Amino acid sequence: MNIEEKIKIEFENKDLLKEALTHRSKLSEDKHIHHNERLEFLGDAVLEIVVTEYLFLTFPDYDEGLLTSFRAATVKTESLAETAVELNLGESILMSKSEETTGGRTRPYILANTVEAIIGAIYLDQGMTKSKEFIDNFIIKKIKNIIDNRLDVDAKSKFQEYIQETMKMTPHYKVVREVGPDHDKIFHVTAMVGTKKYKTGEGKSKQAAEQEAARLSYEFVSEKIGGDSLLPK
Repeated sequence: MNIEEKIKIEFENKDLLKEALTHRSKLSEDKHIHHNERLEFLGDAVLEIVVTEYLFLTFPDYDEGLLTSFRAATVKTESLAETAVELNLGESILMSKSEETTGGRTRPYILANTVEAIIGAIYLDQGMTKSKEFIDNFIIKKIKNIIDNRLDVDAKSKFQEYIQETMKMTPHYKVVREVGPDHDKIFHVTAMVGTKKYKTGEGKSKQAAEQEAARLSYEFVSEKIGGDSLLPK
């Protein structure tokens, strides 16, 4: 099944779809191609307005703070990466061999950026109606679960609450590795409690890597206590 069949949209301009699936690293092998960062910029804006409109119209009793929190959880890297996995986008991304060998096809921020780029490509190719159709089919459907389980509460807050409650300590985060040039650096950060190491996350900023490390660490301790019972309601 090709990408168009997976996303249920047939492009009129196939070059837009190809561009949406092209990671910047591919430039090292072909200087004449167009990578997807501009489409990602556009798709991010389209996604935000569609999700904002849905939340605004669907939940009239929620204040601006809650709506903002739910929107952030819906469009964050982890959520969009899950959508990419659902659509098996990783196998279709055009990237350099070096990026592929270092795990690029499963890297959350690359997957999330590709989803945004595809939204941008759909918008240019077929307008807002089709863009909303894609977002409704693959992203909006997550909002009920986010709200019901308060998945908008950020991972660092949840992990810190657990550690403070059970160990009377506060987690901290240590950068253990930085990879890539300054304009495209990837940070690897480990969650620490005292001298004990928990999980390591990666991201395009230290803050994003810390959130990923906290998320993985919280999932780890949640399994140990038999579920997500500490999730704030």
